[in-house]
Amino acid sequence: MKHFTSVHDVPDVETLIHDALHWKANGRSPKPWTKHKKVGLIFFNPSLRTRLSAQIALQNLGAEPIVLNIGREGWALENKEGVIMDGDKAEHIKEAAGVMGAYFDVLGIRSFPGLEDKEEDARDDILQAFIKYAHIPVVSLESTTLHPLQSLADVMTIREHWQQERKPKIVLSWAPHVKPLPQAVPNSFVEWVKAIDADLTLTCPTGYELAPPHMDGLQVSHNQQEALEGADFVYVKNWSSFQNYGEVLCKDPTWTFSQKHWEITNKAKVMHCLPVRRGLVIADEVLDGNHALHLQQAANRIPAAQAVFSACLKTSNHE
Repeated sequence: MKHFTSVHDVPDVETLIHDALHWKANGRSPKPWTKHKKVGLIFFNPSLRTRLSAQIALQNLGAEPIVLNIGREGWALENKEGVIMDGDKAEHIKEAAGVMGAYFDVLGIRSFPGLEDKEEDARDDILQAFIKYAHIPVVSLESTTLHPLQSLADVMTIREHWQQERKPKIVLSWAPHVKPLPQAVPNSFVEWVKAIDADLTLTCPTGYELAPPHMDGLQVSHNQQEALEGADFVYVKNWSSFQNYGEVLCKDPTWTFSQKHWEITNKAKVMHCLPVRRGLVIADEVLDGNHALHLQQAANRIPAAQAVFSACLKTSNHE
């Protein structure tokens, strides 16, 4: 696997899920192609789970993670082409990525969208620049449009909790929030669930439909209660509008996932990527109940990252 930026970079999704489950069962088990390798984890935005899980995963692989928080610990980077750098940006991303490509075997990059310019965010300029100029495998630690490491942990968690022969019914349910959030997690979750054998429904208020590529073949309901009927898994998440880009169109508290919502389902397992605002996105009684999977999802971020970094290190130019 040369890069890991979306489900489309994965040659075989089922094999990668199997590898993640294998790493979970075996913990520390360095391979010849992972030991003593150096991996740069470059953060343009805050992180808790992604940063910690990536560091632990790489240590489990016998590799050395080196974290850099751009803006606080490094030079502010310019990523536009053809500009005269007479402003506050001290270094161009071409040079920064080129240097990092010489220092590391693999790079992990995390960046968020500005949620102001739809076309600019869709280009994923920072991630794509590192892929272009570093010349080594690049792993997305969340980009402007997708969060594939989270989604791998999510489908891994679903696989652990679903042993029946029929397809599970999975509902991705929008919830209110106090500020506009990216669409990266729901976009990515839809991509990965489409790649496994499952029945997926998106339920959200009008205006919160995702970008067109993610809507292809997706069942959509604007009636949350109807959508939740018979659900085996419910993934609760907030995101801002794609159509009215970056805007908050609804704050309806009836979309907050509560015990009453859960009672409509088929005793569903309830999922969230974290961080979660208790009482606003999901009610306390659900998060503290026996059907909540959010902490297991977070724990699975470690073996999911091990599977990804192991695969990328195996194809590194520095072997």
